[in-house]
Amino acid sequence: MNSAGPTLAKSVLKVPTSRIRELANMALHMEGVLKLNFGESDLPTPRTIKDAAIDAINQGYTYYSETAGIPGLRTGIAAKYAELHGIELDPGLHIVVTSSGVQGMNLAMRCILDPGDECIMLTPTWPYSSAIAGLCSARAVHIPYTQLGSRYEIDYEAVESAIGPATRMILYTSPSNPLGWVAAPADQKKLLELCREHGLWLMADEVYERLYYRGPVAPSILRLATRNDAVVVVQSFSKSYCMTGWRLGWLVSNPELAHKAAQLNDFVVAHAPPMFQKAGETALRDGEEEIRKMVSRLRENRDLAHDALQQIPGVSVPLPEGAFYLFPRIEGLQDSFEFCRQLLLQEKVGIAPGCAFGAGGEGSVRICYAPERTVLEPAMERIDRFIRRQ
Repeated sequence: MNSAGPTLAKSVLKVPTSRIRELANMALHMEGVLKLNFGESDLPTPRTIKDAAIDAINQGYTYYSETAGIPGLRTGIAAKYAELHGIELDPGLHIVVTSSGVQGMNLAMRCILDPGDECIMLTPTWPYSSAIAGLCSARAVHIPYTQLGSRYEIDYEAVESAIGPATRMILYTSPSNPLGWVAAPADQKKLLELCREHGLWLMADEVYERLYYRGPVAPSILRLATRNDAVVVVQSFSKSYCMTGWRLGWLVSNPELAHKAAQLNDFVVAHAPPMFQKAGETALRDGEEEIRKMVSRLRENRDLAHDALQQIPGVSVPLPEGAFYLFPRIEGLQDSFEFCRQLLLQEKVGIAPGCAFGAGGEGSVRICYAPERTVLEPAMERIDRFIRRQ
C-alpha cells in the first residue's frame, strides 16, 4: 500500500505556475504600485453593454441556453465577420460561444490533441496556450520568431523542420501578445498551405484583432481558409469591448470541430451566462464608436511608451502594429523575472517577465500600455530610471 496516498494527475503537475501571476500576487500586497503587468485596459465596460446585461436579467435570461450559445449572439458574430472581413459564416455550423477566449482555446485543443501529440507554437506567445496543451497531455514545441530590422518574421524553415509524426497543429497569435506583431496575409497563406500539406490543424488566436493601428481590423485567417479547412479561430469580447471580467468569447471552425466543441461545452460550463451573451449582442451592434476611441487612445499611449523606451541606452523594441503591449529587449538581461521583481520592489512598477512567454522571450519584458496616462507616464519614467541604474 502506498502510505503517501493518491497523487494528482501527471498532466496537472506538469503545468507550471504563471510567472506573470507570481509577480502580480506580490504587487497585490503592496501600496502605490503602477500596474502595467496585466493585459487589460483600465477603461470601464461601456454603459450600453452593462445596461444590456441588466435588461437581460430583468427579461428572464437567467435560465439554461443552448450549449453553442444563444442564436442571436451567434448571428451577431456572423454578421460582424461579414461586415469586417467580407466572409460568410453559418451561425449554426461554424460558431460556438464560450465562457472566455481561454475556454474556447481549451475546448478547441481538447478536440484536436491526444496524449503524446505535439503542438507547434510561434513564440514568444501567451503562456496559457502551452499550459492548455499540457493539460491535454500533449507537448508544446516553441518556434521563436526572428527579428529582421524593425519587424518580427516567422522562421518557416524552423517550423517545417519541427513537424514530426506526433505533430497535430500549429498555433499563432495575431495581433500578438506580447509582441504586437500582426500576421500579414502572406504569412497566413504560408501557414495555411503548410498545414494543408502536412495534414495539420491551424489555430489562430485573434483576440486582439480590433486593436489594430493600420485599419479597423487586423487580417483574419478566415479570409483565406475555406469553411471546411482544419482551421480554428479563438476570439473574445474582453479586449475590444473592455469586458475582461465578463468571461465571454467564441470560436470559429469547420462544422465537425464546432459541433464537438459545443458538445464539450456542456461538460465544462454548460454555456456562457445568458445575460452576458445578450450583452455581447449589444457590444457587437453598438460598440464601434467606443472601439475607435479606445484604439486612438492606445495609439497615443503606444507612441509615448515606445518613444520613452527608445531613449534608454541598450533597449530595443519594434513599434507594435496591434494589441497593447511593448516587448523591449534589454541588452545583457539574462533573468527577466528577477529584473521585474526588483523593478516592483524598488520602483513599484509591475510589468511581466519575458521568460513567461516561451522560447525567445528571455532577455525581454512585457509592458502593457493600456492604462491611463496618469499611470503610464510615471511608470515609464520609473522604468527608465531603473534600467539606467543597472
